[in-house]
Amino acid sequence: MTASLTQIITVEEFLKLPYIEESPAWEYVDGVAIQKPMPKTRHSFLQKRLLTEVDSNSKAYTALPELRCTFAGRSVVPDIAVIAWNRIQVNEVGEPEDNFIAAPDWSIEILSPDQKANRVIDNLLHCLKHGCRLGWMLDPDDYSVLIFAPHQEPNVCRGICQLQVLEGVHLELTAEQVFAWLKIDKR
Repeated sequence: MTASLTQIITVEEFLKLPYIEESPAWEYVDGVAIQKPMPKTRHSFLQKRLLTEVDSNSKAYTALPELRCTFAGRSVVPDIAVIAWNRIQVNEVGEPEDNFIAAPDWSIEILSPDQKANRVIDNLLHCLKHGCRLGWMLDPDDYSVLIFAPHQEPNVCRGICQLQVLEGVHLELTAEQVFAWLKIDKR
């Protein structure tokens, strides 16, 4: 179950709350702080593998787990935020700035059993409205990937359906291949 604080606050007030970086992460949507559900094992397996696959198949982008992205009056924490290297701000010593204040290029969410799909879709649509170029919502119970792209109808991919990725990410995946990562051979 996700926790939420129903007191209406500003995004600036939200970002000053002492507990928002606790695990699981807190997000800020429509004036309310909402805690994401704790990831389960299948979620973690998919997240780990997707991070590895995106990173190993692109020089232009990096895949980051649970990165807070604060922009356009909302603060979201996608399971995976894929960001072009040239969009990552660095400080005077060449290290990345701690606060990412834009939409990721590609937002990937993995639906947890206790998570509301519409809340996740709302965050993905918000990202797309503000510059994100691709959104995925993986549903491990349905073995499907719901894909969002600007100015296109959402597309549900199952089985051998090829999954859309960002240009510059040299990765060919089907929904079937992604969910096959959940099969564990214990030999």
